Amino acid sequence: MNLNAGYSSLSSPLELGLHKSGLRITPQRKKVLDLFQRIGGGNHLSAEEVHAHLLQMKSRVSLATIYRTLRLLVRMGFLHELELSEGGHRFELLSKDHPDHHHLVCINCGRTEEFESDEVVSAGRKAAENKGFKLIESTLNVRALCPKCI
Repeated sequence: MNLNAGYSSLSSPLELGLHKSGLRITPQRKKVLDLFQRIGGGNHLSAEEVHAHLLQMKSRVSLATIYRTLRLLVRMGFLHELELSEGGHRFELLSKDHPDHHHLVCINCGRTEEFESDEVVSAGRKAAENKGFKLIESTLNVRALCPKCI
């Protein structure tokens, strides 16, 4: 018995994942993920910025739909959610090539820059091992003021 029968017409990991979860691929879901794939990894957008981009592209998607779609794409492993200290959220395309990356976040303007650090990953791995955990990924958010806001 072929367990993948019926999946052959699904053309993307998003469609396959939604189908397996009993959810539909909607034009809105596809447009949001396509936007992140187009801008590439390392770019962090708020829901409002996603909404503005889609409006510029003449896509009529409500902000409420964007919020629901972003949460769904995070749960499905397509996007990573970065929670800012002042309650804002930014989203980025999840990269399998760079799962252990970190963020410098300006607490004034929200500017976000990525950086990598073997020392942070090593400290995370050591802390996990000391407590009997297995490290899956390491993420550090450093809150600071960017050069423009100092």
